[in-house]
Amino acid sequence: MYAPALGGIMLSIGIRLSIDDFALAMKRPLPLSVGFIAQYVLKPVLGVFIAKALGMSQMFYAGFVLTSCVAGAQLSSYASFLSKGDVALSILLTSSSTIASVLVTPLLTGLLIGSVVPVDAVAMSKSILQVVLVPVSLGLVLNTYAKPVVNLIQPVMPFVAMVCTSLCIGSPLAINRTQILSPEGLGLVLPVLTFHAVAFTVGYWVSRIPAFGQSEEVSRTISLCTGMQSSTLAGLLASQFLGSSQAVPPACSVVAMAIMGLCLASFWGSGCRIRNLLSSFIPQFSSIVEA
Repeated sequence: MYAPALGGIMLSIGIRLSIDDFALAMKRPLPLSVGFIAQYVLKPVLGVFIAKALGMSQMFYAGFVLTSCVAGAQLSSYASFLSKGDVALSILLTSSSTIASVLVTPLLTGLLIGSVVPVDAVAMSKSILQVVLVPVSLGLVLNTYAKPVVNLIQPVMPFVAMVCTSLCIGSPLAINRTQILSPEGLGLVLPVLTFHAVAFTVGYWVSRIPAFGQSEEVSRTISLCTGMQSSTLAGLLASQFLGSSQAVPPACSVVAMAIMGLCLASFWGSGCRIRNLLSSFIPQFSSIVEA
């Protein structure tokens, strides 16, 4: 039931979309492009680097790298709301990267881990098409041509998404309990926490590069979308194409990114800024920023 559960999560994304959203995306190409670069270029490189630098076991290596190659999580939109970020951009970035994952995720997976384990990129693309693009498209069609139906189901969809996400997390954790509690499994804690911490940081500071000229709200959004990815999708793909033990890193990732992402969003939402935090620890930092 993993695939139908993931389809329920994707349907909850689709019913929030409209044709106007895609028209708006065309008017904001720069922040979307920065977000795509962070998600599909910087994050996969980061995943490979951390896995190799920390000597990750082959039992989990492919699943960990696959986790770094998927689209942003829908939870990032809620986190953007909490952080007082750009919620519209978050929804657009999550939706567009989810649709693009049909082609991008299998391509990246084949390039980065194809030499470690066999990867059937075509079959993986078909699987993503079924569990991602079909329910997202169905939601878009319903929101465009059947508003009464959407108004009826929309209030319960957050609950459906929450239940489906919980099941998608619990399934691989329960199946692979023995491996998780093994020394190799406990060794996943540091790589997973490091990956998400660095991903949040990279997403924020890349968007702050003067050449991109993005606002604080946009930078927060890109940070959250970069650090919070659809690990449930990675878990499904890992189970189907890489083996059950490779679904453990995505399951651990869901827990870590939810806790870390929502804590970061609450930090920003309370009125705090990273620049002010750094200045309190490093007095010289404020003068550097002003310069």
